[in-house]
Amino acid sequence: MKKVSVIIPVYNEQETIEPLIQKVEEAYFGGLEKEIILVDDASSDGTKKILKEYEKKYKVLYHDVNKGKGAAIKTAVKEATGDYVVIQDADLEYSPNDYDRLLPLLINNEADVVYGSRFKNKENDKNFIWKNKLANKFLTLLTNILFDAEITDMETCYKAFKRDFIQGINIKSDRFDFEPEITAKVIKNKARLKEVPISYFGRGHDEGKKINWKDGIMAIFTMIKFRFFD
Repeated sequence: MKKVSVIIPVYNEQETIEPLIQKVEEAYFGGLEKEIILVDDASSDGTKKILKEYEKKYKVLYHDVNKGKGAAIKTAVKEATGDYVVIQDADLEYSPNDYDRLLPLLINNEADVVYGSRFKNKENDKNFIWKNKLANKFLTLLTNILFDAEITDMETCYKAFKRDFIQGINIKSDRFDFEPEITAKVIKNKARLKEVPISYFGRGHDEGKKINWKDGIMAIFTMIKFRFFD
């Protein structure tokens, strides 16, 4: 039986991590065996204590210091043993019910990488904070210009990969710049990239959202860097 590894980078998500794990457990995986890998990125709230309760059930890894989302993903990717790898944020902005949209394209060998696009689902329009939507649209447009691509959502969390592909990529970014870096390398490696519509329930900074305008600036420089210099 083939297996999918769901990797979950976690930082200060004590309010959402348990319901998120429950949703992942209840998700439909198309008959695949599942492996859940959680990486705590030196949380300073009660997240680490909660994750301790899952150690006997899943792979739970810990960073001694906060390194960033990209670093947590790199830690998890090294441990993944599934045929496929899905990235899952620890908040509740994305629904694990959408796994059955992402995975079939990999299972049927129609793609090497699948992005869940928030912008392909018009029902998500009401769930975006307008500033975040504009920033995401701009970064995606820049990606398409720089790489002569036609994607709709570069910054999406939901990225699914064949494991041999993602483990073969030398990921250098440690923070939110992971998203533009991996997209640049997916395109430059001529991977078969497909997009599918997904659900999205955006939250604000007062609800715990961590990405900000500085990360947007970093994304621009990261995209340019990996277009011309890597």
